[in-house]
Amino acid sequence: MKKRVITVLCVLFWLTVWQLGAMALNQKILLVTPVAVVKRLVELVPKADFRNSIAFSAGKILLGFAMGLAAGTGLALLSGKISFVRQLLSPLVSVLKSIPVASFTILALIWISSRNLSVLVSFLICVPIVYTNMLEGLDNLDPKLKIMAELFHIPPWRRFVGVYLSQLLPYFRSASGLAIGLCWKSGVAAEVIGIPNGSIGEKLYMSKVYLETADLFAWTLVIILVSRLCEGIFTALVKLLVKRVERM
Repeated sequence: MKKRVITVLCVLFWLTVWQLGAMALNQKILLVTPVAVVKRLVELVPKADFRNSIAFSAGKILLGFAMGLAAGTGLALLSGKISFVRQLLSPLVSVLKSIPVASFTILALIWISSRNLSVLVSFLICVPIVYTNMLEGLDNLDPKLKIMAELFHIPPWRRFVGVYLSQLLPYFRSASGLAIGLCWKSGVAAEVIGIPNGSIGEKLYMSKVYLETADLFAWTLVIILVSRLCEGIFTALVKLLVKRVERM
């Protein structure tokens, strides 16, 4: 409870700094007040176009995230079993972790339409994060548990749950929590470059073109809230799965 109170007070402090800074600057094009941002957000929420933009971007980004989650996990399991695959994928994973989002976003526009750009970018962001974390989990598996399971002739399913799944799920939870936030950031950034119709990225771009700073801040706030919501829901589901596995 005390921690939550401190968090709320810290948020209020920075909102106050923002409010006072905007009032002192007195230039709405450069910086609007939090009150103006909330007011604009309230105006946007009832509009169908607002909801459609969120649904469009969320659908594309979460699709890329889900594909990246599956691919990263699958490749990690394969690399953990076959050393040649790990060596083969090592340079590729290093490149994906290092290359700027803007670079492969512009390159991807040559290959695919802008409407599916955020799917590809989210996928490419998610894969190396999940792959690296899951591979670390596989490397840190306790061999004694495997030996014990073999000695006591534990059935294959219970062996999989008790020895492998229980140890890998914390790494999966950490990787997915980090990846989903980065997918939102990178996916929307890709939309700002590709400007697909009906996306959040398009709304951000148009806000910049027409110097609608309140809209820019309002849509940024929406991205933060939706990203946190997605992360919270997914993390809660993984935690629930961890608890179920621990009870087995």
